[in-house]
Amino acid sequence: MLKGFKDFIMQGNVVDLAVAVVIGAAFGAVVKSLVENIIMPLIAALVGSPNFDNFLIVTIGDGVAIKFGVFLTVLVNFILIAAAIYFFVIVPMKKLDEMHKARLGIEEPEPETDPQVALLAEIRDELRSRAL
Repeated sequence: MLKGFKDFIMQGNVVDLAVAVVIGAAFGAVVKSLVENIIMPLIAALVGSPNFDNFLIVTIGDGVAIKFGVFLTVLVNFILIAAAIYFFVIVPMKKLDEMHKARLGIEEPEPETDPQVALLAEIRDELRSRAL
């Protein structure tokens, strides 16, 4: 039983996943710091407040508060984090990959068109030309 557990733990997938989780958590802290300490202060300088927590609170009945502003703050933070990852990680990584492939002389293969899609496109074009 212990041998089976050891074999499971030592599988490449488990180790890769563990490394990805640790690096993902550390990277998440970097992105969170970028948003909280750089991007949000810039927004606060433009708008006047770095969050919308006290914005649009609706009270119903005996003090039940619906806080739309808190949700809006979380939504804006999500969009900013996604934008930070895209513009500071994805775009530069794509550019580096393109430069690397160009240096090695590797060209991207043209995507193959599904024969059924090509046939349907021909039929569509023929029908359009007859309608004119």
